[in-house]
Amino acid sequence: QLVESGGGSVEAGGSPRLSCKYSGYALTRYCMGWFRQATGKEREGVAGIDNDGSTSYADSVAGRFTISKYNAMNTLYLQMNNLNAEDTAMYHCAAVVGCAKLGRSGFWGQGTQVTVS
Repeated sequence: QLVESGGGSVEAGGSPRLSCKYSGYALTRYCMGWFRQATGKEREGVAGIDNDGSTSYADSVAGRFTISKYNAMNTLYLQMNNLNAEDTAMYHCAAVVGCAKLGRSGFWGQGTQVTVS
């Protein structure tokens, strides 16, 4: 189970933080991450953190977003900085074998909407 929180309406340039509480996943097996889907667009893998702690980011968010994981609390975070209108989307927390597959396979939550105005 994956449950996201922290979305909402944000002004351009804002810095919200998304959270994802997860359970039932063997951390040594899965990459945990975030993908997003804007209206009328395909899913885009945003950021992932693999079981060895390595992180990866989409070019569109590199340098602005930071993914982190707090294992003791089974919580995943996405710190988003300097948002712009193109970041408006539904953001989903996901667990997948291989970060490159974020949004294309594995498991994900219902999502949290981020709207930048």
